[in-house]
Amino acid sequence: MAVIGAVLLGIAVGFAAPGAAVELKPLGTGFVNLIKMMISPIIFCTIVLGVGSVRKAAKVGAVGGLALGYFMVMSTVALAIGLVVGNILEPGSGLQLTEAVRGAGAAEAEGAAGSTADFVLGIIPTTLVSAFTGGEVLQTLLVALLVGFALQAMGSAGEPVLRGVGHIQRLVFRVLAMIMWVAPVGAFGAIAAVVGETGLDALKSLAVIMIGFYVTCLLFVVVVLGALLRLVAGVNLFALLKYLAREFLLILSTSSSESALPRLIAKMEHLGVSKPVVGITVPTGYSFNLDGTAIYLTMASLFVAEAMGDPLSIGQQISLLIFMVIASKGAAGVTGAGLATLAGGLQSHRPELLDGVGLIVGIDRFMSEARALTNFAGNAVATVLVGTWTKEIDRARVDEVLTGKLPFDEKTLVDDGHSAPPAEVPEQRGDPARESVTV
Repeated sequence: MAVIGAVLLGIAVGFAAPGAAVELKPLGTGFVNLIKMMISPIIFCTIVLGVGSVRKAAKVGAVGGLALGYFMVMSTVALAIGLVVGNILEPGSGLQLTEAVRGAGAAEAEGAAGSTADFVLGIIPTTLVSAFTGGEVLQTLLVALLVGFALQAMGSAGEPVLRGVGHIQRLVFRVLAMIMWVAPVGAFGAIAAVVGETGLDALKSLAVIMIGFYVTCLLFVVVVLGALLRLVAGVNLFALLKYLAREFLLILSTSSSESALPRLIAKMEHLGVSKPVVGITVPTGYSFNLDGTAIYLTMASLFVAEAMGDPLSIGQQISLLIFMVIASKGAAGVTGAGLATLAGGLQSHRPELLDGVGLIVGIDRFMSEARALTNFAGNAVATVLVGTWTKEIDRARVDEVLTGKLPFDEKTLVDDGHSAPPAEVPEQRGDPARESVTV
């Protein structure tokens, strides 16, 4: 309720005093940075506990391979949907390109991702600990997998380390719970700044592409993901979305799906999905399961081409979009990364269209929210589906959690009865030696 009130207040301040509202941007940036500070240790602890407690390495590989295969299929479906809707709407027709926006595309292209080789090499950290200091999700994922497999190979000798990591995980989630208390302040600053910067003019002139994109994302989540979730896992999509309502509100106010990543890990474990599945699927999905970004790239490319008076043929659409999907890996969760990927893709594939990117800069922040919400929903659904396919999900617990019988602990973000590391032995009453060790 505090975040909702802060968002409404931020919108009011943005319209009433745009100049002052823009100055509030550091409040939102600071809150998102606090959340990002916790992502690497949470991913590390979750994956180490999940992988380290699995006795067969092949099981982890099966989960990862299944998840990546699913991500590629769903990205293709999202691309196709965006392509169809973009061709129907023709959102860029009738717009005039002014000199003021010509340079914006080149500026955004400078922040775009590099080649595929650069992306792959970027997964390898400089040192074992630099993944934590650099805040790179995939680097943290690689280090955590290596440590988890090493502990797995150590057998019983690695159990004390697993117990220690389990305690560190509880500490990290407790710190995250403390940070969440300032969420209303961050939401107020972020919303006030974006409303103050954008105003109504840009929203009115680009309403077709923006509304069309939101409707397309909504249809993708409800129809495609909802049907898949019901058919495969027997879970109601709206019940799952209601369970994740706080995370969606957090993303809506910060425009970054990364701000909700730690809470998604905690909530998926609480839901009844096993640690290995959650630990591998969620972080990997944040770099490879970009449903919202895929839809955005298709529709925005068609929009720019239409606005420039140089529509793309079907063959050009397919080749450009395949290129962009490959280039977009690793862009999820970062505010504005979709725009940089769009500009970079156009610069390398159709440079004559680059100037048109400036047309979409004004409303990209609002489209970024739809991208982030769709990416988040896609990763939540993917986690349940992969858990179902690998039989690593407690169906009875899922029903209890989604019906509200087992509420999520907002104070600790960790359910000690379900999320404790498997290597840990419960305290046994009446054994003085055991009690002293536990204390």
